[in-house]
Amino acid sequence: MISQIANGLHVPLVSYAATDPTLSALQFPYFLRSTHSDFYQMEAVADFINFYGWKEVIAIFIDNDYGRNGISVLGDELTEKMAKISYKLALPSQFDVNFITDVLNNSKYLGPRVYVVHINPDPMLRFFHIAQQLNMMTSEYVWLATDWLSSTLDSLSKDNQDLFSILEGVIVFRPHTPTTTLKKAFVSRWRKLQQRDTVHSGLNVYGLYAYDTVWAVAHAIDKILKQHINISFSSSGTLQDAKTNRMQLGKFKVFNGGELLLKILSETNLTGLTGQIRFNADRNIIITGYEVVNIVRMVTRVVSYWSNHTGFSLLPPEFRKENQTSYSHPDQKIDNVTWPGGMTKKPRGWVIANGGRPLRIGIPKRASFTEFVTELDKSHNVQGYCINLFDEARQLVPYDVPSTFVPFGNGLSNPNYDALVKMVADGVFDAAIGDIAIVTNRTRNADFTQPFAATGLVIVVPIDNSKSTPWVFVKPFALKLWAVIAISFVVIAVVIWILEHRVNDEFRGPPKQQLRTMFLFSFSTLFKTNQEKTISPLSRMVMVVWLFLLMVVTSSYTASLTSILTVQQLSSSTITGIDSLIASDWPIGYQVGSFAYSYLKDNLNIRKSRLVSLGSPEEYEKALRQGPKSGGVAAIVDELPYIELFLSNRTDFIIVGQPFTKGGWGFAFQKDSPLAVDMSTAILKLAESGKLQEIHHKWFCKPECPAQRIHNPDPNQLHLRSFLELFILCGVFSLGALLLFLFRVARQYARYQKKQMETPTSSTTLSSNVHCSKVLHNFFDFIDEKEEAIKRYFNQHNNSQSQVS
Repeated sequence: MISQIANGLHVPLVSYAATDPTLSALQFPYFLRSTHSDFYQMEAVADFINFYGWKEVIAIFIDNDYGRNGISVLGDELTEKMAKISYKLALPSQFDVNFITDVLNNSKYLGPRVYVVHINPDPMLRFFHIAQQLNMMTSEYVWLATDWLSSTLDSLSKDNQDLFSILEGVIVFRPHTPTTTLKKAFVSRWRKLQQRDTVHSGLNVYGLYAYDTVWAVAHAIDKILKQHINISFSSSGTLQDAKTNRMQLGKFKVFNGGELLLKILSETNLTGLTGQIRFNADRNIIITGYEVVNIVRMVTRVVSYWSNHTGFSLLPPEFRKENQTSYSHPDQKIDNVTWPGGMTKKPRGWVIANGGRPLRIGIPKRASFTEFVTELDKSHNVQGYCINLFDEARQLVPYDVPSTFVPFGNGLSNPNYDALVKMVADGVFDAAIGDIAIVTNRTRNADFTQPFAATGLVIVVPIDNSKSTPWVFVKPFALKLWAVIAISFVVIAVVIWILEHRVNDEFRGPPKQQLRTMFLFSFSTLFKTNQEKTISPLSRMVMVVWLFLLMVVTSSYTASLTSILTVQQLSSSTITGIDSLIASDWPIGYQVGSFAYSYLKDNLNIRKSRLVSLGSPEEYEKALRQGPKSGGVAAIVDELPYIELFLSNRTDFIIVGQPFTKGGWGFAFQKDSPLAVDMSTAILKLAESGKLQEIHHKWFCKPECPAQRIHNPDPNQLHLRSFLELFILCGVFSLGALLLFLFRVARQYARYQKKQMETPTSSTTLSSNVHCSKVLHNFFDFIDEKEEAIKRYFNQHNNSQSQVS
């Protein structure tokens, strides 16, 4: 109302106490704010809540514009940080002890334990007196108070300092004012006034803002007077309307110099007790930040400083660079905080709501696969893999989680899991426990824990052990391995022939005979029936390595072929994976209530007419045995845990291919439930300790896990990588032997050439005429000569030389 009057009279209104964030220069052109706006304070509060990871808070506020608008801004800031105000509790402007007692007492039955208190200054701290009487100042609670409390505490006289005792662990936000020489001098003067009993209250930040505001207005008026501007007023009808007639505001006159005074005030640039006094474009004073104050042992202690430029820091804003426009959580620093009850560990910030009422946990009342979760008809107790796992995880949560299980479904058919999760979102259930797949549409309605079971859709087909194939003998080795073995036989044949040709008569003769001998010798090593004997030491060395390789390869081949012929894992169906299943036109079975139906129909575009609903493992078995030609199905698509259970006591069916979707099962909780986070942590602890796997083996691995029987089209086939090192070793020895042979022959040839040069006449058998074009030909002729003849030539040449000498 005052702002509207100021607008009409063209008189600037400078407020040092109005923190309502909705007050703006757009609505009230003559309004200037020389104190901070609650917009910044609520941003600081939201950052503090986000720093400690709390997601839900309770806001207690005065039911007026100041309280409502401030909390509204806090809600917006928390929403940006993925948190929220769960409950807003309004208090009347007139302090009512009974009303406040009822409000606080009822809030004890709510879940959140983080309170943000935004009320009017209370010199007697009656609000916290009531909280203490209700036993709400314990380690279970977190109390965050806006600057109303810091102003109250700073204003307390020395006689009332004992009031601090009820505020142990409370966090208070206080506007930061730099410690300057001017401020120190003023505070010193104020204390002297207190000592002389001239003043009886302390000095809070609003007192400093008031002092600076008076000086700013005085300087502005002084500038107008120095400019010798005539101060005049004129009549105006702008204040004459239905709302103001009864106030007779029309009798007031408009200040003609209002716009000039407003302009001078807007351009204020002074140094005051609170620091530099300047206004921004919205005519709000430029703030320096906030102090986060922790009350410990009746003493206020600053644990951090907040600025909208740099966030939380242990240094005051004036000592930091504020040229950045954003900040991240790792850069934030807050000193150790003592919480209510004297605790230094961060409070959890929430408890189970509804005054200890057990959580209503919905469980699917299944008609099949009841090993996962089921209700015992007579005793109404629940049991199963999911219940066992939930109980183990609940023991690792660091607080009691009272709960009661409520069956969902009639037990005659499997319930709709989407409807179960929707009931959690609607508040019918607090949580849902069971074999609940985490899929996209369900995550929109509820929060899920860390998956406790890896799932994925798999394909099951029947096994036919009666059929085989005439080409089964080639299956033990992969195609690449067969190719390398064949090439190795050829290489060994060539290497042994080269090494034996000069010294072994069995490797000499006509070309056809040599070629036949070379390959017969190589392949006969496989059956150890070769008649040819090796003479060369190099060829014998190569044969040792080659025979060792053959021994390993033949033994592996025998073992693999035996396994294939024994197990006979050859499916009667041509389905080997999801691609062949889609390409076929055969009917496909799925479990009633499973998301497999929607996935096959919507994601893989399989016709609805091909999909056959099945309700139990017995129906699975019957449909698979009948086959597609007798009214059954060619394959069943279901989640891996169900198939594991189905195969646990059946050996005539097998999983083909790999899981073609990735997913998991989790427990569903209401949106933003902190219990979902704690249960996720508990599940991770179970996984790390091995307990999760133990529970899985307990229910599904008797005596072995069926998942280990996933079908590979060639499960026992050996690949090249299994023998790669042996082939490389054999190749290295063969190449080394060949190089040594060539080196030895090259030396003999050089010696032979030297002897030829010393002979006066050339021989008809071994010509000494060397021509460049015939060097290579002569060298191969030399290699083709039998080594015994070469040695005989060297001996004859040496004898002839000795006779001449």
